[in-house]
Amino acid sequence: MRKTFKYRLFPTATQQELLRVQLSEACRLYNAALQERRDAYQTHQKSLNYYDQANQLKEIRASGDLSLANYHCCQDVLKRIDKAFKAFFRRCQSGQKPGFPRFKSHRRYDSITFPSHGDGNKLLNRHLRVQGVGDIKVKLHRPVDGNIKTVSVKREGHHWYACFSCEVSAQPLAENAKQVGIDVGLESFATLSTGELVENPRCFETMQKRLRRAQRKLSRRKKYSKRWRKAAQYVVQIHRDIANQRRDFQHKLSREIVNANGFIAVEDLNINGLASGMLAKSVADVGWSSFLNMLSYKAESAGRQLVRVDPRGTSQRCPCGKPAPKKLSDRKHVCECGLQTTRDHASSLEILRLGRSLQAQTKPEVRVCVA
Repeated sequence: MRKTFKYRLFPTATQQELLRVQLSEACRLYNAALQERRDAYQTHQKSLNYYDQANQLKEIRASGDLSLANYHCCQDVLKRIDKAFKAFFRRCQSGQKPGFPRFKSHRRYDSITFPSHGDGNKLLNRHLRVQGVGDIKVKLHRPVDGNIKTVSVKREGHHWYACFSCEVSAQPLAENAKQVGIDVGLESFATLSTGELVENPRCFETMQKRLRRAQRKLSRRKKYSKRWRKAAQYVVQIHRDIANQRRDFQHKLSREIVNANGFIAVEDLNINGLASGMLAKSVADVGWSSFLNMLSYKAESAGRQLVRVDPRGTSQRCPCGKPAPKKLSDRKHVCECGLQTTRDHASSLEILRLGRSLQAQTKPEVRVCVA
């Protein structure tokens, strides 16, 4: 399986300027490739592909029109624009809102990728050697596992990161017979079938006051002025803090659940649909999608079984199988069988029951969700 290991870079002022130049050149190549495709179709009704444009790279670099240091980085830029057009045509065919590929500002083009480790980059003694930049200090807070396939240098605000995409082998944990059903929610982040309640950290809500003040400060600045850009970076920093807090919470919780259980049942939720309703802000803040993805790839790596069940009716049935209709305001579950518990706990027990039935049906070949 593929995993990405992300590390903080600490470039000097000179190295930061060189990295910005590299990103700017990559952005210029991206925009030029997009313009060429648009012109080719408008004037000659011809659609260009990746190979039509990649064959021109040697001539462009030889003429001195492109100062991007690494040749394979140039190829990756062209692959990005090719991927963008393929996604555009796929959305057109499926009837979705297509969204034609757009030109990028050099301030919004934030990463370059080296397709292979050692080609234009190399990790040496806590430093990453980047072609055209030099040796950049890396904070290796954990070892890089597996075989490094690609290395990306990424800019996030004023911070720089190195992302190593590696091929790693599965690391199965000891067999565990414990089973758990998980019902995610807004009032509490998750309710487990064991009766455990996981509190919702509400990362965005707790930082909303600070963010509101920063955005008001930004709105008072003259747009694109130096003070405006400084205020904008402060807003970016707050959003980064919120994302980091949410990610840290979800990583720790998903690891704890995977280590403690051999079988995990969750709901196969339509999160995009839920995020378009009246509770959109709360749904976006809680981050169910990223949590379920983390749970999925950790379970796959650890040799655990994760099953997604149909969420319809999980709160309207008792785990014994009898119907137990409830309004949204009803937070207690009472059934003829004698079970009396909270609504969310009953739902988690029902999710576990459905997961077990699905496990029995698919026992010869277990389908594990890939992150």
